[in-house]
Amino acid sequence: MFVVIKSTVLLASCLVTGASVLPMICQADNQGESLSAPAGWQQVWHDEFDVLDGNKWQFEVNCWGGGNNEQQCYTPRSENAYIDNGVLHIVARKEDFRGPAQQDDQPGYDINDTSVLKPYTSARLRTKHLAQWTYGRFEIRAKLPQGQGTWPAIWMLPTNNRYGSWPASGEIDIMEAVNLGANSDRPSAPAGELETRVHGTLHYGREFPENVYAGTGYRLANEQSPAADFHVYAIEWEATEIRWYVDNIHYATQTSATWYSQAVDEAGQWQEHGNHAPFNHPFHLLLNLAVGGGWAGTVNDTGVDSAVFPQVLSIDYVRVYQCQPALSDARGCASQSPQARLVIGAPKPAINTPSQPQD
Repeated sequence: MFVVIKSTVLLASCLVTGASVLPMICQADNQGESLSAPAGWQQVWHDEFDVLDGNKWQFEVNCWGGGNNEQQCYTPRSENAYIDNGVLHIVARKEDFRGPAQQDDQPGYDINDTSVLKPYTSARLRTKHLAQWTYGRFEIRAKLPQGQGTWPAIWMLPTNNRYGSWPASGEIDIMEAVNLGANSDRPSAPAGELETRVHGTLHYGREFPENVYAGTGYRLANEQSPAADFHVYAIEWEATEIRWYVDNIHYATQTSATWYSQAVDEAGQWQEHGNHAPFNHPFHLLLNLAVGGGWAGTVNDTGVDSAVFPQVLSIDYVRVYQCQPALSDARGCASQSPQARLVIGAPKPAINTPSQPQD
């Protein structure tokens, strides 16, 4: 996913930010083992979607394109986001729509701007300035859309860009999927295999365009499609480690040994932020369904198949837990499998420190 910038339209509208850039460094197929329900976690926030609650979510409203040429306008309309029988439905539709050219938090954003025309509509919701957390377990039960050009995302962004603009302050992708049901382009996939992968990814490093990312894909057992039924997507986020789960199967881990954040100081020198940056400060949640763009539009069968729309991302619940008794980094409640894949990030750029004068 890409950066999120601000939104002032609260519920009766909606929010979301999102995009990612080809987050696939390795592929994990059914790695890990099924784990029992996590012990020690205490629920601190949740939404069971009895109503669309403006005290919990806000809508983004723009035709910005996520920073990578996505083809949707995000709207606050009930046609693009509504509650039915305790489930949030985010709907991507094939229809021309005009809206703001800028993301909601950018200077000069005008919600009444109609300068951009896009061929699809959808919705993006976020908890920015309403709820944010540092560390914890985040669970989302969801049923995903399918078809070439679909790009559902459940992810997190920093509420304040403490270490600089995207993604120097970090991005956590709990779950993304593109083009489910299209022809798979998985390495070594047999002819006729259909796309079923979901992905978990971190974005970090330096500000764009010197950013990096690391992540992995995961396939459900027995070639199940995530578009056929609901599944629980989760992360457990600690100071030194982030783990990814599907239906309580721990399939991937990344550690602070290979993530980093670097920025130029006032003297023009590169500096590295310590203390496990950038994943050590408050992040908020985002839910969205994008169409096309720099990932979904360039892989599998490529482009966008307009015939598959409308498509729906359905969210049954969102639940946030923190470890009890409270620990500053949540380590006490870890649910780990030794079979999970350890994802190694991109090499960290060396920083040349000027030599110090000798006494």
